[in-house]
Amino acid sequence: MKIAILVEGATEQAFKPILVAFLKTRLQKQMPKLKFIPHDGRIPKEEKLQRVVEYLLSDDYDAVIALTDVYTGTKDFKDGADAKKKMTDWVGNNPKFYPHVAQPGVPEQVNHNNPPSYRIKEIFESGKCDRSYSKIRDAQRILKDNDLMVAVNVCPKLKAFINTMLLLCAGDLIT
Repeated sequence: MKIAILVEGATEQAFKPILVAFLKTRLQKQMPKLKFIPHDGRIPKEEKLQRVVEYLLSDDYDAVIALTDVYTGTKDFKDGADAKKKMTDWVGNNPKFYPHVAQPGVPEQVNHNNPPSYRIKEIFESGKCDRSYSKIRDAQRILKDNDLMVAVNVCPKLKAFINTMLLLCAGDLIT
């Protein structure tokens, strides 16, 4: 099984080794080949997304997963459901395309002027660390020291994303 995962950028790339390690514990011999394809801060939309998905599926990928933020700095999406519907509409009803979103459970409670990465940066800079926080450098280290299942159990969007891969590989879904 070969799965292409369209992501926005470096933060999601940092998540790949953590995801692979997590999936290996659940899939063992059925482990897929995952290729994260970053898109410089924003996955494509409209006809470009359709072209990218069709190209990857014609290039021997069994499935394409798109993972986008709902809050992209534009007003493209109202919420997670709207983002998934628009991505599906842009690609067409392709059974090998799986749109997913990264969205907090209660979007109204997110402080877009002070997102989590800004707060982590403040902690780094106020502590005894000699450097500032970098998502690219530090996110993977933070994630590897924590149990991903804790996040899966409290984040339905993350659970859905992981369950898509488990489903594609005939693994047991997380309930």
